[in-house]
Amino acid sequence: MQRLKSFLDSKPLCYKEIDHERVHIAYKVLKPHIRRPKTIHMVGTNGKGTTGRIIAHLSWRSGLSVGHFSSPHILKFNERIWLDGSDARDQTLNKAHQKLFGILGREISESLSYFEYSTLLAFIVFEDCDLMILEAGLGGEFDATNVCDKELSVITPIGIDHQAFLGDTIEEIAATKIRSIQKQVLLAPQVYDEVVEVAKDIASNVGADLCVCPASNVGADPCVCPQASTQIDPYKLQKISEHKGWGDYLIGNAIVALQALAILHIKYDVKDLLDLELFGRFYALVDNIRIDVGHNPLAAKAIVGSMSSETVLIYNSLDDKDYEEVLRILKPKVKRVEIIPIESQRAATIDKIENALKIVGLEYGYYQNKLNENENYLVFGSFYVVEEFLRKSGL
Repeated sequence: MQRLKSFLDSKPLCYKEIDHERVHIAYKVLKPHIRRPKTIHMVGTNGKGTTGRIIAHLSWRSGLSVGHFSSPHILKFNERIWLDGSDARDQTLNKAHQKLFGILGREISESLSYFEYSTLLAFIVFEDCDLMILEAGLGGEFDATNVCDKELSVITPIGIDHQAFLGDTIEEIAATKIRSIQKQVLLAPQVYDEVVEVAKDIASNVGADLCVCPASNVGADPCVCPQASTQIDPYKLQKISEHKGWGDYLIGNAIVALQALAILHIKYDVKDLLDLELFGRFYALVDNIRIDVGHNPLAAKAIVGSMSSETVLIYNSLDDKDYEEVLRILKPKVKRVEIIPIESQRAATIDKIENALKIVGLEYGYYQNKLNENENYLVFGSFYVVEEFLRKSGL
């Protein structure tokens, strides 16, 4: 049997037809052989990774054994499977691969996609945990992470993205994601009012308890949820945010995370956020360089208020993203753009990026692996962009 890395690398990146049933068939085979911890399902367009990691970190620091499955990774696959404070070790992953492959057999194992197999692999790694946080990949209802039951669904901000797979309107996209809910639902503050209405309708239809978290800007009233027995004071998070150098949107994500913990009656100490690292999420790599794996207009809106004026934007995009709108949103804070080539079948062509920059009216050039300590930089556009920048810069 191949080791995990070789086995996953042999799987195609794209499939001509999407089979929503094969992962359910595989999970039915796997389910009798493993234990399922208490499960939180993270669904949405933006903020799933940071909100889930805050939940995981605070739960782990409170004394629980916790697993967090997220995607994609920046540098190494291990980043996707976080266990009790750190990325899973190669030995742990290969041992889990041997067990999973042995249970499923060659035919089923080889039929599963990269993401489907990775999801079930995480179930093996996390089976002895007290809490498991699963981040949905593309959607919600048909996502591989939706094969198991969950105690809580957390719906982060939903925006227009992946229309080819999820629907053309915000209502269709929201419905595809939110139909994954079961018992309890926490709805983060939303950009589109339509998402709230869709969530209320679906929750009512399935008999789920829905908590709608109000806008969580600093200075607002503490967030109160009927299912929870605690209040959250944004001012405490503001102090931590200032110490960590977080953007304002991360405070909002943290408030949602704390509300999720309260709903499940998991105790925490908010001060434990001081030693949490959110690598790749408006992360200060050095004093004048921030990296963010965001890639769509919703992500751009979230960070633009926290950007320094006259920022040099190191940028590229996947072809299915609205990169012209992203550039338009970031423009007020951008001094110039440096295009960095990325290796992906889904990458937009340089000509398309250049055309968008001309339309928006931004000065641009090409990243030459030269950084000026007197300028502020933001590396933004996707996991691919951040990965390529880190590889080239050696930082």
